Amino acid sequence: MSLVQVAVERVDPCDAQSRRCLFDLPVGMVEDVRSGDPGPGGAEAFSPDFQLALPYRGFFVWHVGRDEVAGDANQALFVTGGERYRMTHPVAGGYAELIVTPAHGVVSELAHAAKSALRAHPLFRRRSRCLNPCLQSFRARFLSWADEPSRADPLAAEETVLALLRSALNDSAPVERPAHSTQRLIRRTKAFLEEELAKPIRLDDVGRAVGASPVYLTHLFRSVEGVPLHQYLTQLRLARALVDLPYADDLTKLALDVGFSSHSHFSSRFRRAFGTTPSEFRQMSRRRLRPSFM
Repeated sequence: MSLVQVAVERVDPCDAQSRRCLFDLPVGMVEDVRSGDPGPGGAEAFSPDFQLALPYRGFFVWHVGRDEVAGDANQALFVTGGERYRMTHPVAGGYAELIVTPAHGVVSELAHAAKSALRAHPLFRRRSRCLNPCLQSFRARFLSWADEPSRADPLAAEETVLALLRSALNDSAPVERPAHSTQRLIRRTKAFLEEELAKPIRLDDVGRAVGASPVYLTHLFRSVEGVPLHQYLTQLRLARALVDLPYADDLTKLALDVGFSSHSHFSSRFRRAFGTTPSEFRQMSRRRLRPSFM
């Protein structure tokens, strides 16, 4: 068993996708998957294993079964082993995501369901859930920490990966998937938010872009995602900032680049969501400490 395989990086010339193995542990494998700009289409793919995907940059649509699931930095995606799927890319710029492939039996134990019953688990039926700020912060700190996995103690690494899985599976989202027409409207809304992330966005702009009245859209979005539309956008901007913070020297520029009106606006929203300032989070991330939940 090897703790890490940092040097192993596979690049698919068809879509410029790279897969870097961050950890190869008895409890599971963690990969950092990044794609350039693969174009709007997508080839069919297949995973024999149950997986957790945590997008942290960009936007894509995951087509699986009859569902079209939006992948952005506010979502966790739950992959059922044995299902064929494909991904399309309506927003230019590529994407990046963490993919966790738990070892046999791990996800069943964490989900309190036999492997034969995992397909019926609420999250694997729904296929996605909206992340809370705690898990988004953990994901960003995990990425920074995993940049130097040779410093990780094997036992600590296994516990950290299990904590990530446990938190993602601990959710009370509605069991039933939305109707397909609702999925399409929500997907178009999320694509618009991602594409216009750095710009001021008004409700009328979103409504015109997706073909729905502001009254209907805000009610539907909150009922499906569990948060208001404006809060979803703010959290999307904060999620982008979380990933970029360890490498940002100019916090005002970062704030404006992700759509906040000023550094003070960014700092206020960041502290409210994560309980720390952007500069404090940046310092902690640069020290590459092992992440833990508060």
